[in-house]
Amino acid sequence: MTDIALVGVSKRYGAVCAVDDVSLRAESGKFLVLLGPSGCGKSTVLRLIAGLEEPTAGRILIGGRDATRLAPDQRRVSMVFQSYALFPHLTVAENIVFGLKVRRTPKAEREARLARVAALVGLSEQLERKPAQLSGGQRQRVALARAIIAENAICLMDEPLSNLDAQLRHGMRVEIRALQQRLGMTVVYVTHDQVEAMSMADRVILMRDGRIEQQGTPEELYARPASLFAARFIGTPAMNLVALDDGPEGAVIRGAREPVLHARGKGLTLGIRPEHIRLVEADGVAAEVTSAEYHGADTILTARVGQESLLLRAPGQVRLGAGAAVRLGWDEDAVHLFDSSGGNRVNSVAVAPAQAGAQFAAS
Repeated sequence: MTDIALVGVSKRYGAVCAVDDVSLRAESGKFLVLLGPSGCGKSTVLRLIAGLEEPTAGRILIGGRDATRLAPDQRRVSMVFQSYALFPHLTVAENIVFGLKVRRTPKAEREARLARVAALVGLSEQLERKPAQLSGGQRQRVALARAIIAENAICLMDEPLSNLDAQLRHGMRVEIRALQQRLGMTVVYVTHDQVEAMSMADRVILMRDGRIEQQGTPEELYARPASLFAARFIGTPAMNLVALDDGPEGAVIRGAREPVLHARGKGLTLGIRPEHIRLVEADGVAAEVTSAEYHGADTILTARVGQESLLLRAPGQVRLGAGAAVRLGWDEDAVHLFDSSGGNRVNSVAVAPAQAGAQFAAS
């Protein structure tokens, strides 16, 4: 077994609680992503798993064995750092086999493993080069190869792609995910980039202020965010979150007149993803376009409804200038409701459509 479990793990630095009562499980052979903004505790969790930090409370289990107090070299895990951590005076080959030499692995075995791993990550032609002669993507491959050659079934990755440009990041995401699936490794991957999390993970742990905000598959976090924080963090562009108020016929978007729910709206926030809003000919909610950004495959419109703004992702090019009057509609299963003060999802409100021809409801 190569699964990892954290049970009630906390880490304090004096008065600062970096990790607060975190419990999670990385299943054997799966890709787990720790996602969150800077300072949320995700890298500290990774360092606790690696043994580079010792927990203040709780237990860490690796392969069913209590590893809470084990030294890093006894945990049988590999780690890829954000900075690559390559020796500039050593060749690519020497960097890759450095750990094997330290552990006094026989030379013949080192060379056999090197040839196999270099071919796996596409570095066979660069083995005699120094790190300074490599591109950023190639340096990242060296760091990956050094982790893989140890033949540990668990690999920990701490924001390994953050130093690469957007095009390289996309290519490396595909390569790392394919490599993990081919080798059957258990990977715990730290990132602040929700695109990386959504495209690579089997399961995502979204963290905030040292605690787990929500965990689940990428599809679950996207389709049913548990809080306002999760709704804002997942999705590009982010989910529209607008304040509701009470109107004479039900809840209205703050400053607007047309009801969107047959229920009280005060204290609630309504969420709708930009791709779930559409332009309609009649009914719907009256809005005024404030800007339009053409992206090629689609156009991102910003429309004013009362005192709030909504983003709408429309396919192709939409020729609407600032000030254009439009009407917006969406389906009932596209709507999310949150408690404005606590930020938690509201599941108890189930209402009928507010207007004929346009559907609005709680999800």
